[in-house]
Amino acid sequence: MSTTGGPRVGFIGLGTMGGPMAANLAKAGVPLVVHDTSSAATAAAAKHAGVTVVGSPADVARQVSVLFTCLPNDDIVRAAYLGPGGVAAGGGGGLVTCDCSTVSPEATLEVAGGLARRSIVHMDTPMLGSQPQAISGEIFFIVGGERARLDTITPYLEIMGRLHMYVGPSASGNRVKLLHNGLAAVTAAAVAEAVATCVQAGVDPYVFYDVVKNGGGMAFGTYFDRRVKRMLDGDFSPTFMAELMLKDARLALDLARAAKVPTPILEETKRTYEEAIADGWGKEDFSAVTHVIEKRIGRKLSPKS
Repeated sequence: MSTTGGPRVGFIGLGTMGGPMAANLAKAGVPLVVHDTSSAATAAAAKHAGVTVVGSPADVARQVSVLFTCLPNDDIVRAAYLGPGGVAAGGGGGLVTCDCSTVSPEATLEVAGGLARRSIVHMDTPMLGSQPQAISGEIFFIVGGERARLDTITPYLEIMGRLHMYVGPSASGNRVKLLHNGLAAVTAAAVAEAVATCVQAGVDPYVFYDVVKNGGGMAFGTYFDRRVKRMLDGDFSPTFMAELMLKDARLALDLARAAKVPTPILEETKRTYEEAIADGWGKEDFSAVTHVIEKRIGRKLSPKS
């Protein structure tokens, strides 16, 4: 799909996910105005035709009709939107902003309220997928906010992703994403324990992998499919870092506590991820929670280690 000659679109946050997403928009002919605190990130973006680099989020906001952000955490999102030189300082009526970050519902509601005072509509559009999906344009977007604005942002979501789903009013996208990632964190820890038990019990872990993958049972899932073979091969190169999964697990716990739902399994998973980060594995893939289980049993799970 191409939107060549259409309105300018803004993109703030050109990191692991945002960089490839912005590149896909540019390759589709979307004129972009971009900002990042990293000069290397903006230089990479500027190599694409139709990309203008500016010095602040406000500079982006005053030049575009739709704006995307992809940022690390609540505080940076708040600053980018509501701080000095932020989107609210530069944007005006009619601007639609879309935050692809994984942040708390509270942060989204605060940003949406602040922008509404400038007649700017804010959508939460967090994503399922990691860097490979950002590069290939196969992200799944979970969309919250004003449903009437969905048509405005859909052409760009379709360039950057394979699917999107509207899930409800402002912050609904955040809630769904946090529930998803909390469950993914639990799955990663549980799979590591299962594989550790397999190895300790003397079962060939590659045989276990084949049985779960091909047997049609309930233990099989996307995480198992994408990560267990890599784990057994000793590959923990990141597509989504363990330190980011810890952040998401904490946010998911905050959501559960606010809803007054006891989540002891998620609590223990969060502690296991905290141990992984404390031991120096935070920059590895989130499957590196496996190292904590290895430490507890005193051996590597990979036969190739």
